[in-house]
Amino acid sequence: MKVVLTKDVEKLGSKGDVVEAADGYARNYLMPRGLAVEATQQKIKELKEKEAKQNRLESEKREDAQKLKSKLESEKFVIKVKAGDNGRLFGSVNTKDIADAAAEKGYDIDKRKLELDDSIKSLGMHTVEVKLYDDITANLKVNVKEK
Repeated sequence: MKVVLTKDVEKLGSKGDVVEAADGYARNYLMPRGLAVEATQQKIKELKEKEAKQNRLESEKREDAQKLKSKLESEKFVIKVKAGDNGRLFGSVNTKDIADAAAEKGYDIDKRKLELDDSIKSLGMHTVEVKLYDDITANLKVNVKEK
């Protein structure tokens, strides 16, 4: 019996594949568990359309992330904090402060996407990475100034 897999099945195939399976295996195991549906022309067509739509959405997200990356890397974000002698800060600048500075300029950046090894504890220019998409990261230029 020909079936279309709706999820990855070990030793049979991956999601979206049209495979030949034994009748009993398909009816008694794959279909009741939602792992496969019978391969009709309609089902195959629906799966191809769904996959094409998903690929199109992913490419749009990737393009948006590339555009945002170029915009973010051309900006400089200024954060003003209280500092003592020798440029040491009273406290530190963390991911929330950087996300707030980006929000002031109109960028919606989640603080959890910012990759900061340790809090910033000195004045001056610092570079912070932000993960925008799977493999797209942007380097933000953060200038910490004295208030």
